[in-house]
Amino acid sequence: MDLDVFVAAHRAEWTRLDELLRRRRRLTGAEADELVALYQRTATHLSLIQSSAPDPQLIGRLTQLVAGARSAVTGARKASWRDATRFLAAGFPAALYRTRRWWTTTAVLSLVLAAVVGWWIGTHPEVQSSIAAPDELRELTRPGGQYETYYSSHAAASFAAQVWTNNAQVAAVCLVLGAFLGIPVLWVILQNMLNLGVGIGLMSSVGRLDTFLGLILPHGLLELTAVFVAAGTGLRLGWTVIDPSPRSRRSALAQEGRAAIGMAIGLAVVLFVSGAIEGFVTPSGLPPWARIGIGVVAEAAFLAYVFVVGRRAARAGETGDVAASDRSAELPAAA
Repeated sequence: MDLDVFVAAHRAEWTRLDELLRRRRRLTGAEADELVALYQRTATHLSLIQSSAPDPQLIGRLTQLVAGARSAVTGARKASWRDATRFLAAGFPAALYRTRRWWTTTAVLSLVLAAVVGWWIGTHPEVQSSIAAPDELRELTRPGGQYETYYSSHAAASFAAQVWTNNAQVAAVCLVLGAFLGIPVLWVILQNMLNLGVGIGLMSSVGRLDTFLGLILPHGLLELTAVFVAAGTGLRLGWTVIDPSPRSRRSALAQEGRAAIGMAIGLAVVLFVSGAIEGFVTPSGLPPWARIGIGVVAEAAFLAYVFVVGRRAARAGETGDVAASDRSAELPAAA
């Protein structure tokens, strides 16, 4: 494409569209029809320039024109509580259901890794001694030691807020950095599973694995599930970079990226619940069976949310992406 010739041929149309937008509230019927036609043509021009002769300044100008025209044609729209309710009732569970194979596979492989690491550490005293000195290991694993007092070392409310913030950051890293072929996601998951495996191994080596699980399971079931969802979504986003088929790479990344952002918002709610459990239930005086029962109920509710509500929403056409009216126009470009 000869960009100068293309600009010369269509400059008048862009100028006319800009003029109509400046007085959009005073257009006649014929001018409104003209604005719609110019909007469609300019959107096509923008697509052609982006694919054939990218020019940042021209693309910026046309993007602004297309966005303004689109707002004039479709009408401005403001987010509302209804949007949030709809997202939590349909969009978020549908996105969870659509990505289920990614995060359930991530969960299984990660837990197997944690179990293997735990078994290796628990059955090999020489590995334990490489982790810390004997006195430090005893302080970690003894009754009333650091593994137990960790959950009651701060006020419940502040501890829950701290846990929520930390876990939300972990989830956000998985979602945001997934586009880098998923490599950062694998590192985050590896670090988390190694930490879990160390705890399993050390506590099992002194016959206190039941105590450790009694502390981890109440909040850990939901918390780890949320982390696995974030990791699976991030890996799926990374795979989209490699294989966007049958969509264009740009369109695929835009769609999956928007869904990932929505996933981050939804997971923040899930992690808020797990953080509250970790702050108030895990260190409470409830018997282990009661604390674990609360964790199981929370996990069961989440899975029902995914596989009942999410499946129904996905079958109804929900994807977790924003509404079609809120997406940028995706017009075919000439080869």
